[in-house]
Amino acid sequence: MCRWAAYLGEPILLEDLVLKPAHSLIQQSIHAVESKSEVNADGFGVAWYGEHSEPGRYRDILPAWSDGNLRSIVHHVRSRLFMAHVRASTGTETSRANCHPFVQDRWTFMHNGQIGDYERIRRSLDMRLPDTHYAARVGTTDSEAIFLLAHAEGLDDDPIQALARALGHTIADLTRAGIDPHIRFTAAMSDGQRLIGVRYATDNQPPTLYHRRWGAEGGWTLASEPTTLEESGWERVPNNSVVTLDGDSITLTPFHVAA
Repeated sequence: MCRWAAYLGEPILLEDLVLKPAHSLIQQSIHAVESKSEVNADGFGVAWYGEHSEPGRYRDILPAWSDGNLRSIVHHVRSRLFMAHVRASTGTETSRANCHPFVQDRWTFMHNGQIGDYERIRRSLDMRLPDTHYAARVGTTDSEAIFLLAHAEGLDDDPIQALARALGHTIADLTRAGIDPHIRFTAAMSDGQRLIGVRYATDNQPPTLYHRRWGAEGGWTLASEPTTLEESGWERVPNNSVVTLDGDSITLTPFHVAA
């Protein structure tokens, strides 16, 4: 399992979320408290939106706590919308291509969770990708496959339903392979305007996800677990739900997946 955090609001330095808090994302890479994997050392990544529609991104295979370039970047880059991730592999290799966040056009995506028996349906999921999206598949993770499949299903038009359809295809392929679907899925995605978080599982036990207002800046943060030691102000996203942050508004809605 992995840990991640995201921000939307008035521009702040990336280090204000990734590095500075007492239980920052870099601290969580060493000692996560709400994850099956206490240590998340199989790479990291940050993506941020600035002057262009497509995001900037930096990711590598080092543990987040030991990469001096990461500390320099988050100390200098200021953004109104960014996402950061520290990885604990669930079976795929540790490579830069497998590190989150993933980017396609203006969309950014990162994930914590697992598709049980993914290797048995990896080929069938890849075959669902149109040629244009398959050409963008550079890694081997289930996360990237779901993201590209959702992109092909229409993220630009209806991101929540596109992601639900991608997971529905995954459940269908698992069932067709004779596998009892076991998916635990907590993800964040953005088109550079909205920040969307999804918390879902086929067994109603998804990984944790929280949201919170961000100080005097009036922004929002989503996180796998609180980035502060005090828990006041953090609200847990309900099971099988979507949280959409758009400017000053927050919307919580049920998330339904049908095979």
